Amino acid sequence: MRLAICAGPSTTGKTAVLRHLIADLLQKGTPPAFLKIDVQYAEEDEILAAEFGIPTRKVYSGELCPDHCNVMVLGDALHWARKAGCEVLLVETAGLCLRCSPYVDGGLGIVVLEATSGMNLPRKVGPMLTLADVAVVTKIDRVSQAEREVFRARIQDAAPRVRIREMDALHGIGIAALAGHIETTAETPDKLLLRGNPPVGTCTICVGRKEIGWQSHFGVVRALENATFYRGE
Repeated sequence: MRLAICAGPSTTGKTAVLRHLIADLLQKGTPPAFLKIDVQYAEEDEILAAEFGIPTRKVYSGELCPDHCNVMVLGDALHWARKAGCEVLLVETAGLCLRCSPYVDGGLGIVVLEATSGMNLPRKVGPMLTLADVAVVTKIDRVSQAEREVFRARIQDAAPRVRIREMDALHGIGIAALAGHIETTAETPDKLLLRGNPPVGTCTICVGRKEIGWQSHFGVVRALENATFYRGE
């Protein structure tokens, strides 16, 4: 069993990339399973199951951050994929937090970014990019060559070790390079660890307190004129 976790902002083309990746894996005789993690609505699992006949599932994170939900369910998902006779588990996560990394040691981390999203996007997505193994840049046909080069440079500035793969996700042009990364990924170990260090900050807003103003909260708080500090016991 090999594992690939695909993250990225909304509308970047994550599902389109994975759709072509699934077709490539099936053509090579490598059966994949697909897991979608989203907050409150998703239909990608149903679409891919109908098109390719592969095992698919979805999980709604609800009150959990999608990245945290991924940590909770990934062990069960790997067991499910193995039981279904699959050789690769593809996980697509909404990854909305931007402070966390959804990737695990022992799996391939893929981030999908669209070239039309602005030159500064690579500086804004944090561990979703900096801890990834591969950055797939989509919608490359909608920007100039100069803009593509600047976008690549910004990715390399933020994540010098990430491998950049430009792709036309609509037609699958460039999928071979990404499929090659799947093929060379080592088998997933029995014990998985989250890649990177998750944030240690906790606050009373996360547990449902609605009052406005830091004076009403405890834990890690932030005032307009001060850096983050800790208040309370």
